[in-house]
Amino acid sequence: MVSVSVIPVQSKRDLKAFIDLPWELYRNDPNWIPPVKSQLIRLLTPGRHPFWSFARRELFLALRGSEVVGRIAAIVDDHYNDYQKEKMGIWGFFECRRDPEAAGALFAAAIQWVRRQGMEFIRGPLNPSLNYEAGLLVQGFESRPTFLMTYNPAYYLELVKLSGFRKEKDLLTYLSTRDIKPPEWALNLGERLAQKQAVRVRRMDPKHFDDEVRLLTRLYTECWGSNWGFTPPTASEVREMVTAIFPIIDLDLAFFLYVREEPVGVCIVLPDVSPLLKRFNGKLGLSALIKKHLYWSEINGCRGFILGVKEEYRQVGAPLVALHYLLEAAKNKPQYYYVELGWNLEDNQAINLLYEEAGLRPHKRYRIYRRDLV
Repeated sequence: MVSVSVIPVQSKRDLKAFIDLPWELYRNDPNWIPPVKSQLIRLLTPGRHPFWSFARRELFLALRGSEVVGRIAAIVDDHYNDYQKEKMGIWGFFECRRDPEAAGALFAAAIQWVRRQGMEFIRGPLNPSLNYEAGLLVQGFESRPTFLMTYNPAYYLELVKLSGFRKEKDLLTYLSTRDIKPPEWALNLGERLAQKQAVRVRRMDPKHFDDEVRLLTRLYTECWGSNWGFTPPTASEVREMVTAIFPIIDLDLAFFLYVREEPVGVCIVLPDVSPLLKRFNGKLGLSALIKKHLYWSEINGCRGFILGVKEEYRQVGAPLVALHYLLEAAKNKPQYYYVELGWNLEDNQAINLLYEEAGLRPHKRYRIYRRDLV
């Protein structure tokens, strides 16, 4: 067999090979959802995407002869390291054939690169951070991922383990359908609080886009700031994210929570457009617009993209008011049958137990791995 070599991505041709590899690996996998190539290129390009204003990276390809068989990104997020007072390197955007030698060579290249940057451990997969797509799918291979969730073959688990990584944290999603009813006490309390306006809902207003981005940025940090692995997104990153999802956002399902005049929480539930992305096959343009018009009816579910409440207001019923509002909104949206909730950290007992009390069970499990370098 031809030996494996690993090279850095240095040319447009190399970057194209990096982007295109998954189309070869997943060509017979009906559950894989192709990313939009232009968006992925933007995300990976320093100077174009705001993430790289405080981070740096090296992309690598694994070759057998002249054939590309794997890829990986090695990343240092200085914003995260400054915030958490750590020296963490990152691996992400990993794809590989069922080839332990090639996978091992890719991980070795990523480890060597982050070591040279002075990092003391490496964590992944983060694509490129926990504020974006993250985690290796370890349970739930039988169905496709929802919008903005990762997917990979089951054999990736073995490739990662063979390269010396251990589990650090699992991320869970839960699936709810119209057939599953929340506990009666939660419905009654949410309705009473909504009627008393102890907690009120304000829909996001696209006419005040900049103000809404600033508020979302602030609440994101205030609601999740104490979570494991957290780093606050910049306003530029939030603007980038909102701009990307705005064409599909359902404004009935995107809102802020207020107690009196104080914003205390935020919720964004997105249509699960994975079926459309499957049809787009990585391409935007006129054909994508036509397909969106023709096949929007295939979208029959949602992804709970963001739901956060400031800690001091979680015990006054703000999450239950959000639930009440969403259930009322869903009455006028019969096209949506399911919603995938999360991800949640596996040890976030407050929210996980609430879901499980409502009869939900983990739908998919994603894993973050770590390897110490010192």
